[in-house]
Amino acid sequence: MPFVAITRLRVRSWRYLPLFAVQALRSARQAASADGSLAVRLLKYERNTFWTATAWTHEQAMRKFMLAAPHGPVMRKLLDWCDEASVAHWNQESPELPAWPVLSARMQTDGRRSKVNHPSADHTAYRIPQLPNNPRGALRFK
Repeated sequence: MPFVAITRLRVRSWRYLPLFAVQALRSARQAASADGSLAVRLLKYERNTFWTATAWTHEQAMRKFMLAAPHGPVMRKLLDWCDEASVAHWNQESPELPAWPVLSARMQTDGRRSKVNHPSADHTAYRIPQLPNNPRGALRFK
């Protein structure tokens, strides 16, 4: 049964955006070519918010990718780069990733906050806005 992982990250300052963008694209390419990868999507949304959605053959494949470079080392930098961060995981029947509104609803109901060193009020209250259908800024890698 495919394993889905989604993340939502809000970059807290414009000064972190260039390096964040480079690392996000590198990590997306890494995820697309990783063993067990079924689908990879990115979304650059409003207010410097970035979403990732990935589908995997199983959770262990995702965890192996998550810890490997370049993704693993850059995750530690997100503690300072981001003021909002959340993650959600689940198993589903289909290897296809759901639409963005379904993913954001899933983050609202089943997600959890990730640690950040400079949390915003929205992070503390766990306020996640609903994504629209076909949001601008979506990329598909696989």
